[in-house]
Amino acid sequence: MWYNKTSESRVCHSLYYKTGGKTSQNAALRKKIRRVNKMRIKALTLKNFRNYKEETFSFSAGLNVLYGRNAQGKTNCAEAVFYLCTGTSPRAKKDRQMIRAGEECARIAALAESRFGEVRIEAEIRETGREIRVNGEKIARNADLLGNLRGVFFSPDELRLVQGGPEERRRFLNVSLSQLSKSYYTALIRYNKILGQRNALLKERDVSMILETLPVWDAQLCAFAAELVRRREEYVARLAPLAAEKHAYLTDGAEKLEIAAERSVHGEDVAAALARELEANYEKDIRLGFTTAGPHRDDLKIAINGTEARVYGSQGQARTAALSFKLAEIGIFREIAGEPPVLILDDVMSELDLARRRKLLTEIEDVQTVLTCTHTEKVLFGKTVNKIRIVNGAIRR
Repeated sequence: MWYNKTSESRVCHSLYYKTGGKTSQNAALRKKIRRVNKMRIKALTLKNFRNYKEETFSFSAGLNVLYGRNAQGKTNCAEAVFYLCTGTSPRAKKDRQMIRAGEECARIAALAESRFGEVRIEAEIRETGREIRVNGEKIARNADLLGNLRGVFFSPDELRLVQGGPEERRRFLNVSLSQLSKSYYTALIRYNKILGQRNALLKERDVSMILETLPVWDAQLCAFAAELVRRREEYVARLAPLAAEKHAYLTDGAEKLEIAAERSVHGEDVAAALARELEANYEKDIRLGFTTAGPHRDDLKIAINGTEARVYGSQGQARTAALSFKLAEIGIFREIAGEPPVLILDDVMSELDLARRRKLLTEIEDVQTVLTCTHTEKVLFGKTVNKIRIVNGAIRR
């Protein structure tokens, strides 16, 4: 097991899954789950981050709506939340892109709480690197950040999960699993490092030296590959039925979503099977200059009503399928970690019809959510949400 739950949490979540996750039908159970599940951000401070000079956000435990015109900084705030969860941006390729123009460094800080108590996470980003602290202690590895605050991010760009190439679906698995398991994240980092070294070797001109050295890298690569494949298949086994359930809920049963793991290497013993495949591919790998087998080539097969979603699915179907993935991800976090993650919904409401907006809000009512939109809708949000208006990188009170 990757986690330990309190007995109270186990009871609540057992009931939650027996009711199919439809806690809106049971107000008492919903309140119980809310009391047990405490992961949330209480305050977020941004200094010289993107277009923010300095602002502090106070978030409620439920729905927090950041609203305002386009290009005011709503998405920047959502990005900062996810950065503190994972140590990576869903938008920027390089951290220094998040520093406010004309400044030397940016700072993000959050006071959060989970069922284990309060945690303070701070990130200082400079042109030359970054420094992250958890409860005042500087962390040396990103692995030490993961798990303190978990997040699920969804934006219109997440259609890539369904419509994009295999790397988008592997990225989804890697980000989600890394937040749940430090051992997975460590195996992923080491696998990618060895893979890079093996690929560099394949580009050398001395073929005899390549053939002599490859078995050394292969032995290490196969060990970490087995860990990645095992964890991914366990995760997909949880993901597939949950995502199918969420998709049926969002589409009123009109569509059936199916998800299956697709391996590039087959066999019960992944390490042994990959070792054989790598050796068989020596000539091809040397000719191409990269490694053609391994979990870095794996994919997820996604079908809607029996047809491949990436090829035949419409924009609307892809959007609903991607949202179903994210709602299922919340369920997995809830089950494995004992509490739901912080949900970040960036400009999602404008892409959904009113019926699906309402279904979505019902589904996430016990999850702390940071939602960005251009305007608040009384008919949808009501009066109990925490509304924050953003104007040109500042909170307009």
